Amino acid sequence: MLTILDKYILKRYLATFSVMILLFIPIGITIDISEKVNKMLENKVPFSAIASYYVDFTIYFANILFPIFLFLSIIWFTSKLANNTEIIAMLSSGISFTRFLRPYIIGATIISIFALLMGLFLVPKASAGFKNFRYMYLIGGGQNEMRENADVYRQISDNEYIYVSNFNAESKMAFNFSLEKFKGDQLEYKISADRIKWNPKDSTYTMYNYIKRTVGQLEDKLEKVDEKNAKFSFDLEDLTPLVYVAETLSLFDLIKFIEKERERGSANINVYLVVLYKKYSVPVSAFVLTIIAVAVSSMKRRGGMGINLAIGILLAFAFIFFDKIFGVLAEESAIPPLIAVWIPNFVFGILAIYLLRNAKR
Repeated sequence: MLTILDKYILKRYLATFSVMILLFIPIGITIDISEKVNKMLENKVPFSAIASYYVDFTIYFANILFPIFLFLSIIWFTSKLANNTEIIAMLSSGISFTRFLRPYIIGATIISIFALLMGLFLVPKASAGFKNFRYMYLIGGGQNEMRENADVYRQISDNEYIYVSNFNAESKMAFNFSLEKFKGDQLEYKISADRIKWNPKDSTYTMYNYIKRTVGQLEDKLEKVDEKNAKFSFDLEDLTPLVYVAETLSLFDLIKFIEKERERGSANINVYLVVLYKKYSVPVSAFVLTIIAVAVSSMKRRGGMGINLAIGILLAFAFIFFDKIFGVLAEESAIPPLIAVWIPNFVFGILAIYLLRNAKR
């Protein structure tokens, strides 16, 4: 049963966290609009598409900035409790510091469950909408904006390789397509097209400005047509950039995709595994950050809330820095993705235990 004290702290916990998100997301949207309004006007983007984009934008960035929002909201309202000597009154009445933590842990549980469900099912859909909008309306005439994440070069069988410069998931179209087939070390033929579009009705691909060069012993055979339909052995997601496809798949689709890539012997399997493991590590971080925030802000300091907020901002950005660094190391080095993804929680978990012991004293 929740006591009046539990309900009081839990209400402040959830309300402050919600207000923090509602305050910062409009600021993020305003900054994003100011940067992209010219391109939106140039490309005559429909209002419905813009509205849908900013719904996805809200979910996408709320998920990314989740640790900062959570940490700062706890620092803020707990510091206010400390400055008003409410915490001293609670502890003086005989309540232990561990008992004082209980409503915070309940709040962290609610937030972590919400974050887990969002990460498994809602964030992938929002990520797809967010990235599709950028590909369709924002990179036209300025494709270098997302070039580093757009190029796809992939082996689809023992002797076949495909390449596309970028892919639009909404229109199911890729650009600058090429397919090379080898026989041993020798190129057998190469197919290229300016665009390739997936046709879901008959599971075929339509290629525009199609060219096929078949390598012969004496001379090559060249075939050119403006438009050609064909069936290929690769799937539609094979045309999708690595991070792009991982972020837009729900849990079960992502697991199936990882298994398929593992069977193919994909060299980029760690990229997918990092995305999968982060779906579970981010909710756990809610507990770690909650304990650290309470331990830091529960003491009344001479500098008031400003000192607590400064410490909170430093620790929150340090957590995100660790999370990003080890995520990149998991993708680019020999560190197992599971270990790399969980190291930030482990390191800050130790810090949380240390700070909690000092706070109890």
